Amino acid sequence: MGAALQALRRSGGPLLTAVRTGVYALAALAALGVLTMMTVTCVDVILRILGSSLVGAVDIVTVAGAITVAAALPYTTAVKGHVAIEFFFHKLNRTGRIVVDSICRVALIAMFAVVCRECFVYGHKLRRSGEVTMTLEIPTYWVPYVIGVSSAAVSVVILCHLLRPGRELIKP
Repeated sequence: MGAALQALRRSGGPLLTAVRTGVYALAALAALGVLTMMTVTCVDVILRILGSSLVGAVDIVTVAGAITVAAALPYTTAVKGHVAIEFFFHKLNRTGRIVVDSICRVALIAMFAVVCRECFVYGHKLRRSGEVTMTLEIPTYWVPYVIGVSSAAVSVVILCHLLRPGRELIKP
């Protein structure tokens, strides 16, 4: 475990490179989700103008939306792109900021680890029950798995930020 922590602290360690690669892969998946939603929506609108519609458009957009939001979260966390209200935080001295920031990061790691676990449990439940989307009957068990993987990635990104304070994991 000590070697892994040292690898994370180094700016160019192989473990850090693997984390960045995973975050970029999830960001690409999020981009694909946005592209899918745009394409399906445009095709559906055009078909409706012509008097028809795209069967299952709602199913596809719903699944793509869930995947997009989940897969974009690790990248947003890595570039520290979240909106923060820091009024109280700036009232603290340097030591207070470090303590509060560290406590918040550890709590977030724990929270996303629980989300990850629960998503996998829910995915297994959906797989056993054979749950599918309403129109196209696409199996849905894999969606919580993607959300779980993204949650695990967010936990790792936050751990990287905790071990390398003041630096983004990825430059925006």
